[in-house]
Amino acid sequence: MKKNEIVEVEITDLSYEAMGVGHVNGETVFVNNALPGEVVKAQILKDKKSYAFARISEIVKESPDRVKVPLRQYVQTGLASLAHLKYDKQLEFKQKQVKELLSKAHLDQIKVAEILPSPLETGYRNKAQVPVRMVKGQLEIGFFRRHSHDLVPLEDFFTNDPEIDRVLLAVRDILREKRIPAYDEEKHQGQVRYLEVRRGTATGDMMVVLVCLDRDFPGLHAVVDEIKEIAGVKSIFLNHNPKRTNVILGEHDYHLWGKRYIDDKIGDLTFEISPQSFFQINSLQTPRLYKLAIDQAGLTKDDLIVDAYSGIGTIGLSAAKYVKEVRGVEVVKAAVKDAKNNARLNQIHNAKYYVGKAEELMPKWAAEGLKTDVIFVDPPRKGLTKEFIDAAVKTGPKKVVYISCNPATLVRDMQLLMEAGYTTDLVSPVDMFPQTPHVESVTVLERTQID
Repeated sequence: MKKNEIVEVEITDLSYEAMGVGHVNGETVFVNNALPGEVVKAQILKDKKSYAFARISEIVKESPDRVKVPLRQYVQTGLASLAHLKYDKQLEFKQKQVKELLSKAHLDQIKVAEILPSPLETGYRNKAQVPVRMVKGQLEIGFFRRHSHDLVPLEDFFTNDPEIDRVLLAVRDILREKRIPAYDEEKHQGQVRYLEVRRGTATGDMMVVLVCLDRDFPGLHAVVDEIKEIAGVKSIFLNHNPKRTNVILGEHDYHLWGKRYIDDKIGDLTFEISPQSFFQINSLQTPRLYKLAIDQAGLTKDDLIVDAYSGIGTIGLSAAKYVKEVRGVEVVKAAVKDAKNNARLNQIHNAKYYVGKAEELMPKWAAEGLKTDVIFVDPPRKGLTKEFIDAAVKTGPKKVVYISCNPATLVRDMQLLMEAGYTTDLVSPVDMFPQTPHVESVTVLERTQID
């Protein structure tokens, strides 16, 4: 196959990135926006010899599961790459992902529970980070087209809380009016790189973060004066990111106006959220995720639990009332400070938080004779390190409760924990990110071997 060639493809599956999968003359073709059961005419974009990427030029036979998406940019950009698929079929796709990964690892004996649907299918995100660029001479916000840095301008982000979209557009218009230059990544000049807006779903309070190339620039104060008049905005920060990088946020945040935190709730607990705090994106689904994890953990009043990758303390503080002691471990100093503040805010006295790498602190605790009962882990997509798993096992926990946002690394880490003497018979998927291929899950691994 050659670039721009049109081929007819029968779509038989979806990839983990939610691209339609078909075959032409023995070569795999990944077709953006195509669904299983469809026959499409596809234009080849890239041919890698053993596989190719393509886009639809015509749908010959359409799937009954297809949803007419009002803006195809959702799928093009990957912002909502499953938006063209009925929600019940999205859930099936995510459950199938987990089952297939377990099967590939020869772990077919582990049951995959019915996936827990999200209360909201759209408009659920409590945080947005959107790029700001010049497009045809005008400052725009939007999302990058898949596998590129071409900005697709958007006014409706589909998965965001609609109040967040309202504030994003208001800030965009202020930046245009004040003629603030958007960042140009090729020339490494201009000012505003990204806009971050966070909303406390329980309180309605909103925080605006301007991610900028410079710490200060002409017109900044006038911009702040306008933003603080937007209904619902309670906090404004500037995040300074001076580097040539694809990383969204820089290291330093500067408070420009209003509150230093906004508040949100998980269950009956209140959390203060700062610009770089990790807080689960789907506020209505998060209490259900944590309840599932805590219920499956079978906690008792005598338990000492460790909350690894503890962030601002959301999991540990949610579990604190069921146990004797919580120890949180987090490498980010600001997050540990927030966790301690959140413990005080909720009058929780049996939770302590420590700065450091869990794989370094836990062997130290084990050497001091600490015995843990349950370890909660909620790692980033790359999963756990072998060093962490070895260190965790040394403290002798009866259970490891693994909250995963990436089933591939979950399965890899489960195998390492099984080699260390732990077992499980159930993975419970949870849909935290409707309209996307991402799937969260809860797995409790219990110790079967005693040294």
